[in-house]
Order: sequence, then structure tokens, then C-alpha cells
Amino acid sequence: MTFLSGLYTLIISPLVLLFEVIFTIADRLIGNAGLSIIVLSLAVNFLVLPLYKRADELQAEERDIQAKMAYRIKRTKQTFKGDERFFMLQEYYRINNYKPVYALKSSVSLLLQIPFFIAAYRLLSGMQSLQGVQFGLIRDLGKEDAAFMIGNFPVNILPVLMTLINIISGIIYTKGHPLKSKIQVYGLAVVFLVLLYHSPSGLVFYWLLNNVFSLVKNIFYKLKDPKKALGIILAAAGAVILVITIIRPDLGIRQKVLLGLFCILLALPLVSVLIKNKAKPVSDTVPGKADKTLFFSGAFLMALVTGLFIPSVIINASTEEFINVIDPSSPLIYIARSLLLSLGSWVLWGGVFFAFSKGRTRQIFSMAMPVICGIAIIDYMLFGTDLGNLSSVLQYDTQPAFSVYDHLFNLLAVALIALICIFLYLKVRQATKILILAGILSITGIGIYNVSKINYTYSWYENTNDVTDEMLNIPLNRNGRNVIVLFLDRALGTQVPYIFNEKPELLEKYEGFTYYPNTISYGPKTNFASPALYGGYEYTPGRINERSDESLTEKQNEALKVMPVIFGNNGFDVTVCNPKYAGYKWIPDLSIYDDYPDFHCYNTNGQFGFTFDGAGTMSSLEIYGKIDEIRYRNFFCFSLMKISPLLLQETLYDGGMYNRAASASASPETSVLTQTFDGVSKSTGYNILFIESYPVLTSLSDVTTISDSSEDTFLMMSNDTPHSPCILQEPDYVPAMNVDNTAFDTDMVSRYTVDGKTMKMESVAQVAHYHVNMATFLKLGEWFDYLRENGVYDNTRIILVADHGRDLGQFDIYCNGQNMECFLPLLMVKDFDSTGFAVSDDFMTNGDVPLLATAGLIDDPVNPFTGNPITDSAKTGPQTVYYSPGSTAQDNDRNTFLPGSWFVFEGEDPHDPSNWKYVGEG
Repeated sequence: MTFLSGLYTLIISPLVLLFEVIFTIADRLIGNAGLSIIVLSLAVNFLVLPLYKRADELQAEERDIQAKMAYRIKRTKQTFKGDERFFMLQEYYRINNYKPVYALKSSVSLLLQIPFFIAAYRLLSGMQSLQGVQFGLIRDLGKEDAAFMIGNFPVNILPVLMTLINIISGIIYTKGHPLKSKIQVYGLAVVFLVLLYHSPSGLVFYWLLNNVFSLVKNIFYKLKDPKKALGIILAAAGAVILVITIIRPDLGIRQKVLLGLFCILLALPLVSVLIKNKAKPVSDTVPGKADKTLFFSGAFLMALVTGLFIPSVIINASTEEFINVIDPSSPLIYIARSLLLSLGSWVLWGGVFFAFSKGRTRQIFSMAMPVICGIAIIDYMLFGTDLGNLSSVLQYDTQPAFSVYDHLFNLLAVALIALICIFLYLKVRQATKILILAGILSITGIGIYNVSKINYTYSWYENTNDVTDEMLNIPLNRNGRNVIVLFLDRALGTQVPYIFNEKPELLEKYEGFTYYPNTISYGPKTNFASPALYGGYEYTPGRINERSDESLTEKQNEALKVMPVIFGNNGFDVTVCNPKYAGYKWIPDLSIYDDYPDFHCYNTNGQFGFTFDGAGTMSSLEIYGKIDEIRYRNFFCFSLMKISPLLLQETLYDGGMYNRAASASASPETSVLTQTFDGVSKSTGYNILFIESYPVLTSLSDVTTISDSSEDTFLMMSNDTPHSPCILQEPDYVPAMNVDNTAFDTDMVSRYTVDGKTMKMESVAQVAHYHVNMATFLKLGEWFDYLRENGVYDNTRIILVADHGRDLGQFDIYCNGQNMECFLPLLMVKDFDSTGFAVSDDFMTNGDVPLLATAGLIDDPVNPFTGNPITDSAKTGPQTVYYSPGSTAQDNDRNTFLPGSWFVFEGEDPHDPSNWKYVGEG
């Protein structure tokens, strides 16, 4: 990050973000880009009205004092020369309490316009949603209006009209002003004409509206009865909202409430600026003077909370997720950007509004800041704390939703904390300052601690993960024996019958496989369930906890090495891809295999490019560059969402888009890297986790090297495609920018009924998980066809297995309130030379994988680290499984897993809730 980009982030980015959020929310509510531009113009102009009002006052003060001193200054300049003239003028300025620097007051209005113009230009000049949109007589808001052509020169009416209105407004405004002021106003109008002449109509239309507003404002100031005019304006605003509500009857109560709040926000600046205050004296309304120290300390605290504390907490929870594995850079850059954006929003621009206010308005500002601080802390700490898994682009698995009870309780808490903060401000202001100072010190301390841990983790990554040009290579041999263990993270065993029912052609592709529906895992999360999958029954959660003198990291690494070492010691050529939680890291630490130099080890996620609809093919490096753009913006937006009352959180979250508009400020490709949903059949954008993993499956044939060698091979590979739920385009289940499955999803009951049992497909989560599981089976089927064509299918043993399922509520398997579907993983096995497709009702666990992999190849396999034989004898009798909300490796980075819930399965059918028993916590 350069100095200039940092300066831009501090000064301009807060305004761009504000404009973008206003436009996006308006467009979502109204559904018309032109009207949304009008709303944006009104909102921004009303918001900055106090600033321009104060700027006008400063200019008037400057003009008055200049007029007062003009005669003496003229006489002094005529009478004296050189140093004598200089000192005489200085003394005269001193007597009049004037400094030459005060001349800048006459330029305040211009200085204010510059950042707002840059922000508007940055947002609207390349906004994708304006392309091809007609509004009234404007044919295309995304292009210059070009009403007609003179030769090859377009005649644009909008910029000319904008300039004429600007000049008329200037004539009214500068009436009675000196020539210097008039030249400044008219010159500025010409400058904007030149700058905007060839700009898109949407941008020019926005600036034209600003000039209309300025004209109305100047006329308004000349009226003798502004209160009457204000009533007309507010009535008109109310009428606009009413019309919008009629046009959009589909608007929910929350959206109508937001429209009402918008009307109130529009009225407040007008009431404070344009109406003479005839109420009680200031001292009777808000006791005491405005407290500058309190305001700026509170603003600084909010900047630290939203720019340092919350982003550092998120990144520190799983630092490796935020590392660009293609072009490594420290995740601290996201915190730096977010902090600059926060400082610009709270301290810089908040400070500008505070500095330009006066009297009662300034007192309200200083009192409001501690209230905002209190509400922010309460909302972050107590509300919306369990919204599900958060991706690296700050998108939850499912749309956050809150009950009426949640909203009521939150509103009561907000009201209570607001009253407490106001009481402290009015009665014990010094205590308020102490509390804010304590908050600043605490948040800074926690932030520094998190930053140090993030930096430590990144340093580890730099030292242990050298980026090389070596690409994935999977060796398979026609004359040897090949064993493949494909660990498909969160692949759902319960959905397999429905996948094959919809795509019966898969039966041919999966020739020789046996499906085991009665399979359980020992945990609902990867760090609980994967050790048994990799190492067998010695690595169930209960057995792992028994070895309490060893760290979980050591035991995870040991489990990851069991099968590769066994096969390697028996002459197999070993390849390992993405060993889950190796080193207890999100990005697997391949150094755990350093003692085995003959092993071929790879991390494949994000290593392959992807083709986007309308955006062409992007390399993995380009994809990560776009991810950076998303994070630079969204960390601050996420923080704002988390500190807001629940009533606003859904709107601010916006399906994980955080009210982003496709614009030039964020390249068009950036907006595709988060997926938003419209019901269960429509979506826009892509799931970034999916496009990191799915291209690996689509590229399997390209990275598979087949030879006639008689050497045996072993491949242990994991893939996260089933772990990245998203809506795909049916019937081929492929990713697309704009998915519309309405024509296919006409019957969501009989379509998903097999043998009289219906799988629920009612929520986005249920449908999205089915889609990615289907996509996984389809792409693996293509790879299996490739293996057949090249003569290495029959001599290859293939095990498809998942670490756990997902509690989607598709089959109503509950025990003590816990959905047990999260313990039902995929298990399918194809043995050498096997034929047909079979379904076995045998009871299995994913702890059987090491034995299944070695069966008939390695006699009496033994765990090379414990010396114990690898058997399935532990599968006899009741099976104890473990559930804990502390699901991340960092949560459990100790010797034993955190206390959780323990369940026992006893029987043959894990789909029968009566076979599950809750045994307690521990």
C-alpha cells in the first residue's frame, strides 16, 4: 500500500462507501436505477447541507471582514512600501483579530466539493448496473447522452443543462458579492462542464441533480417564510415514499421502516439548518458545552473497534484462510486498510461534521458519540454472535435471520444502554471520558495482541511453505496396483440415493462401487472426525483425549501420516494432496512429511484458474487479487454490521454483498466472487471457496499421468467442493454468474422422493449442499471415464469418503435436540476388478478407511507410530461420538478437545433416531 493509496483510503473511500451503500439500498427498495440516483443525490445533499451552510457562513464572515478592512488596507498599500507596509498591515490585522490564512475560508465550499466529486465520479463513472438502463429521456445511464452528432462530435445536452443550472444558481447565490466570488463560482461551473462532458449520463445526471438542489437551496434562503417551504418539501418527500410503496407493494415491513427512517434523516438537517430555532435556550435543552475531547475520543474508539479490533479477531481466528497462497502477502494489510477506512469515517469525516457544526447541534454530536460507543459494544458482544460459519470473504453459510423476540430484546437493550450513556454524559461526564479511555486502551491492547499472533502465523507460513512452480501430478500405472483415498470434505452420504435417482447415468460411471448408507463419523467437524478417517480407530475423539500428555497437533499429524507411511514402507509411490489440518493449520503444513523425501506432497486449493461468465478466464493469481479487493472493503462493512442493532444487520449484510455495487471502483469481476440468493432457485455470483476447490476436480484428467509401469501407487487427496455450498445451474450443475433454476424446480417433493422417503429441499442451505455434492459426483464420474479409457480403472481401488455430514434437517434425525445428520458421512468403495453397483447395509464408520485401503495388499497392517494393529474390532458394540461448538483448530489447540456433548450410537441404522442416545457433557 503506497502513501497515496493510503491517503485515498483515508479521505475518499469513506465517501465512496457511503454513496455506494445509499445507492444500492435505494435500488434494492425501488428497483429503478434512475430513481436511485435521485435518492442518492437527495440523501447526500441533505447530509452535507449543514457543512455547506457553515461554509457559506464562513465565506460571509470572510467577505464582511474583508469589506470592513478594505478601505484601510487600500490606504496602507498606497501610503507605505516594503517592510513598512508589511508591518503596518500585520498590525492592522492583529487589531482586527484577523490572520491572512483566514482568506482560505472563502475556498471552504470548493474544498468540500472536491472529495465529494471524486467519490461520485469513482462510483458512478463505471457502474455496471447503469449500463443499458434507460431513464426517461436518457437512453443509457451508462454512456454519454449524445443527443445528436455534429460530424464525429457528440452533443451532450445533460452537461450543458447542468452548467446552465449551475450558473443560474451562482447568479442567485453571488448577488451582492464581489467580482472575485462570482468568477470563482462561474469558473467552477465551466470546469465541471469540461470534466463531465464525456462522462456517463448517470454521473452527469447525479451532478445535475446536485446543481438543482443548490438552486432550490439558494432560492429557499431568499424566502421570508422558510418554514412554509420546508413543509412543502417534507410533504413532497413523504409523497415520494408513498408512491414508491404503492409501486412496490412487495416491500416488507422492515423495508418500509427503512424508508421512513430515510425520510426522517432527510428532515433533520433541514430542521437544524433552515429553521430558526425558537425553542428553549440551548442551556435548557442540552446542558453544558459541547465536549470536543469526548467526541473525538469516542470517534477514535469506534475507529479502533471497527478498523482494528473486529477485523483482527476474525483474521486471528483462522489466519491461514486470509493468506494469498499464490502471491503470499500478510493478512495485516486488510487490517491496515480497514483501520484507515475507519479512521477516515469516524475521526476525519466525523470530525469535519463536528467542526462545522455549532451550538446545540455540536452538543448533540458530543453526546451522541458515547451513546454510539455503548450501543456498538453491546451489539457486538451480546447479539448476533452465532450466525454460522464465516468464509474468507466474510459471507455466512446462510443468510442471518433474527426472530421477533431477538429484535425486541435488542431494541430494549439499545434503549437502556442509550439512556445510561446519556445519564453519564449529563451527570458524570468525567466518568464517561474515563470509560472511553479504558475502552481505547483495552481495544488497542487486544488488537496489538491479535496482530502479533497474525504476524507470527504468517511468518510461519513464509518459512514453511515455499511457493514453487511444481504443479500437481497424480501418477497411476497400468501394470501396478493403484489405491486412491479421496477425502471429500462434508460430502453427504444421505444424499447419494437422490443424486443417483436424478442422474441414473452415474450408475455406469460408478461401475464397481459399493455405497454404504449406514456409515457414521465420530464428530461433526473436520478436526474431530478426520483423525479416525486418516488413522483408524485409535484416533476417535475419545481415544485422542485419552492421550492427554500429547498435543492435538501431534496426534493430528500422526494420523495424517499413518496410511502414507504404511504404503510407502510397502513399496508404493505415495502422493499426498491437501492433508487436512496438517500442523493444525488451515493451509496444510506439508513439512510434516519432511522425513519422507520420496513422498510427493501438494496443496492444490486455489492453484487452478477459473472461467467466469462475462468476465473470461482468470488465473489463480488474478482471482486472489479480486479477493483482496473484496476484503479491503468488506472488513469495515462487516464490522459496521456487527456493531449495528439487529434491525439493520440484515440490510447491511445484504446476503454477504454488504451493499456492493458493480462499479469501476471495484472491477466487474470482483462482484462475482460472492454469491447471493433469490429463493432456492436463483442466485447471482460465485462462491469463492467453491471456485478454489471445484477447478481441481475439473482438472483431474489433466494432472493425471498414466504409464505402463508395474510400480504400485497410493494417492491420499482431500477436496473441499462438497464443503462449499452454492446454487449451481441445473441440469448440468455447473457454476454460473446468474443461475435460474425456476424451470427445473417446479416439483421439489416427488423429485426428491426415493423409496417413499422424501429429502427436504426447502432452504437455500439444503439445496446448495445438494448442488455441490451433485457437482462433485459428476466431475469424479468424468475422471473415472478417463481412467477407463486409459486402462487404469480396473486395477485401481478407489475410496470416496467424507469426514462428517451436515445438520441440514433433511431427514429429521434428532437426539436430545441435536440433528444427527452431521454424523452421517459419505462412504463408497470400488475394489480391484469389481463390477456392478451395490448398496451394502453393513454398519460402517469412516474409521474403517485405513483397513479398507490396505485390505489384501498389506498383510496385518500396523500403525507405524503406536505399533498397534489396524483393525475394526473397535466397531463392535456401542459407538461414542462427540459434538462441540468449538469447531476450529484454534479453539482446540491444546492436548484434548474442548468439553462438548457425547452421544452413543447402538444398532445398525444411524438414520433411526431411536438408535442414538445422549450420554452427557464432558
